[in-house]
Amino acid sequence: MKKIAVLTSGGDAPGMNAAIRAAVRRAVYHGMQIFGVYHGYDGLIQGDIQEMSLGSVGDIIHRGGTILYSARSQEFRTDEGQQKAVEQLRKHGIEGLIVIGGDGSFRGAQKLTQKGFPTIGIPGTIDNDIPCTDFTIGFDTALNTIVEAIDKIRDTATSHERTYIIEVMGRDAGDLALWAGLAAGAESIIIPEEEQDMDDIIERLHAGYRRGKKHSIIIVAEGVGSASVYADKIKERTGWETRVTVLGHIQRGGSPTAFDRMLASRMGAAAVDLLLEGKADRMVGIQNNQIVDIDFDEALSQKHQLDLSIYQLARSLSI
Repeated sequence: MKKIAVLTSGGDAPGMNAAIRAAVRRAVYHGMQIFGVYHGYDGLIQGDIQEMSLGSVGDIIHRGGTILYSARSQEFRTDEGQQKAVEQLRKHGIEGLIVIGGDGSFRGAQKLTQKGFPTIGIPGTIDNDIPCTDFTIGFDTALNTIVEAIDKIRDTATSHERTYIIEVMGRDAGDLALWAGLAAGAESIIIPEEEQDMDDIIERLHAGYRRGKKHSIIIVAEGVGSASVYADKIKERTGWETRVTVLGHIQRGGSPTAFDRMLASRMGAAAVDLLLEGKADRMVGIQNNQIVDIDFDEALSQKHQLDLSIYQLARSLSI
């Protein structure tokens, strides 16, 4: 295999640029040509493809977002759109494709493999919701962004003696909320994976105030609904003044942490190596700090599992 390509798809995540850099430089190291596909699958269909070099990925390891940009593509969901994508790849003489993104991006990559075009996936999403890998690129950076925000909000919460409800991203997964809640010492963490009891939440708030606490922090994962709804319920039950903060897309930006840069670099290089080994239809992952590769069918057929022991730990420490 002499010519490969790389694209980013779905929501951006800090560390995607580091993965692109690693893929490009690993390919060049092995004497291969590598092309960048701009604007995701939509750009692939349109033929928005350019050759990349060592210089084209210089000075990007520390940058958030993705220099290849990202876009949703309704056309690629169709068989005709997928066939156009394969034709564009073959038109440029490209023999293998690396896709950096989440589960939707991987399903697209799998479709290309089924049409006879080799693909490898790299998990890039702040949600950390991809099965068969301990971490996804971007999760650690987003987590640190959330914790930093909570620490700042706590200063105001203490000054005004208020309860703050903070809504974080994560789609249908509670990883960001759970890890941030434990790291920031939240009183309650509301996640999709665990049924919530409002009586328990209210009792924990009252217990804190009885022992002299001047504020409370509650973390809500977006997958369970709006933080405003929980704020209204708490105010109705306690009469206390509450404030809501929705962190929003600030969680997706920023310079990637050292962990995410390391993870992205290892995964980007591994993806190139897999193509060179003649492998396809596989996802790169990390398990017990070891880089692994997993069949797309296996990864996509499973449901992401949250480590609920962390949830129980957070509850026991926030009494």
